[in-house]
Amino acid sequence: MTEKAFRTTTLSDRIIEEFDRALNNIFCKQISSRDYPAAAQQASPPLGSEQKRKAAGLMRVNHAGEMAAQALYQGQSLTARDPELSKKLKSASIEEADHLNWCRNRLDELGESPSRLDPLWYAGSFAIGMVAGIAGDRWNLGFLAETEHQVVRHLESHLEMLPDNDARSRAIVSQMKIDEQGHANLAEALGAAKLPQPVQQAMQLTSKIMTTLAEKV
Repeated sequence: MTEKAFRTTTLSDRIIEEFDRALNNIFCKQISSRDYPAAAQQASPPLGSEQKRKAAGLMRVNHAGEMAAQALYQGQSLTARDPELSKKLKSASIEEADHLNWCRNRLDELGESPSRLDPLWYAGSFAIGMVAGIAGDRWNLGFLAETEHQVVRHLESHLEMLPDNDARSRAIVSQMKIDEQGHANLAEALGAAKLPQPVQQAMQLTSKIMTTLAEKV
């Protein structure tokens, strides 16, 4: 086999692998690498119908966000120039996969389903991740850091909005917040560039559109 053919086969394998991962993330429940945070919570008073609706809407948004995060990390790792950075991105994506599974489990407990627009969130975020990687590793890390900072603020707002007696959802969101802050810190430690203000604002607008739609659809 020629060197050119080997490279082509390798690229094809990676594309097939990413496509398979996308289908699994979107349509299949996965096995988490860590314990389910809600499992440690003692039984709490049943949620009222309005509380349940509110909790389900917020967890659906979180699930959509984690779906986007999975795709974003995969797109970034695919186009990252530094092999070590690619490995770190893939490692962080494992924690994001835990988040995805935890949110899906909580939705099941609440008798609700994920957003029907999950394939859209995945495809769009994967494309954005690839563009971030192509821009160069410092910008790639900068995009990751800013994304995670915005996610942390988003999760903080959810902790304020979740029903006080919904200890299971709160346990999940609290652990997600810790992990996301860790990802932001890692990106900055690796030399993340600070994104221009217009890019940050565009990211905030995109996030707002996604969260508004995901809560309802």
